[in-house]
Amino acid sequence: MTSVFVLPPASDPGHAVSRLRTARLAASAKPFVARGSGGGRCATCRVVHSHCVCELQPRVPTHAGVCLVMGDIEALKPSNTGWLVADVVSDTWAFGWSRTAVDPDLLALLADPQWQPYVVFPGEFVPPERVVTELPLSLSTPGGRRPLFVVLDGTWSEARKMFRKSPYLDHLPVLSLQPEHVSNYRLRRSSRESHFCTSEVAALCLALAGEMRAADTLAAWLDVFTLHYLSAKRGVPLDRASEAHQRLQALGGKA
Repeated sequence: MTSVFVLPPASDPGHAVSRLRTARLAASAKPFVARGSGGGRCATCRVVHSHCVCELQPRVPTHAGVCLVMGDIEALKPSNTGWLVADVVSDTWAFGWSRTAVDPDLLALLADPQWQPYVVFPGEFVPPERVVTELPLSLSTPGGRRPLFVVLDGTWSEARKMFRKSPYLDHLPVLSLQPEHVSNYRLRRSSRESHFCTSEVAALCLALAGEMRAADTLAAWLDVFTLHYLSAKRGVPLDRASEAHQRLQALGGKA
């Protein structure tokens, strides 16, 4: 990707990742057709129509925000879980990444005094003086600066490239997560055993910020989405009484 996509106005229907997808499709020379799309996918949730998950989508108000910096075709992939973050967290932004250009709206967001941005990245690859593993209590105080988690959404190799070649992120502290469990992600294979998908990373960040309901809801939403997605992919009946559905409903979702 060599240019910044111009996003539709924020007043357009759909959340930030949906609008980025629309812009990316408009810039494509040919249609993007995801594998397994023969049965037709819902334009809103990206799952095959027979297993649509739209009616279950939760929404949780949060003090924290999420800024997704997305690899070239991430917003186009039906399995992308940054989409799920934008489903749940109202204050989510999504920007396409380019090595040679940067969206001025991204720079404005990072400079907005109401936010304290943190780039989420493994601390082992970062000079120690930039690394933090906890957030100051002041960020959870009403009226104070709000935490903004900058999540690099792409494959591990793409995320490393984005981190190295985005000089506008160099002045920001790096939040290095210390998860106590392994990833439950089942939609794609990862080259790293320790890799967490984007929605899992966002849930860990929200928990660190004290946003436990949002974190738990996002985790449950990933599980419900995964169940619908894989049931459609494998052509098996959908279990709407599953533990994942019940957990989402208990958290105030629509399951």
